[in-house]
Amino acid sequence: MESLFLRTAATLIVPLQIGLSVFLLLRGHNEPGGGFIGGLVCAAAILLWGISRDFPTARRLMRLHPTTLIGLGVLTAVGSGLAGSLLGLSFLTGVWAGSIPWLPFVGEVKLGTPLYFDIGVYLTVIGVITQIAFALEEAD
Repeated sequence: MESLFLRTAATLIVPLQIGLSVFLLLRGHNEPGGGFIGGLVCAAAILLWGISRDFPTARRLMRLHPTTLIGLGVLTAVGSGLAGSLLGLSFLTGVWAGSIPWLPFVGEVKLGTPLYFDIGVYLTVIGVITQIAFALEEAD
């Protein structure tokens, strides 16, 4: 689509969307948000970039193929579940390793397996949504 207005708006909106997606990811295991909604917002940013420019540019923006993101996400989520098992706890039991006391706009971020699980969901959702959208774009 050739629209100067859309290209200019996307140039301003996409970085904000990606920042919002990371914000939602980091605060998600303590408050509303998390890996799923953060991943949707990030995928929407990538697709907005693709619509405003072209989809090959959006694919290059991602750096990794969507199926690679899906695999990394699933491995991260499963690995976060196995961490409790390695300590003699049941699968997906939260294990905490400390916290980052203060991040701008987010506040305290507790480091532990719930955050790593959210990161896995985040990567998986980005991969799935962009893979579907890219497949639909190629079929068009």
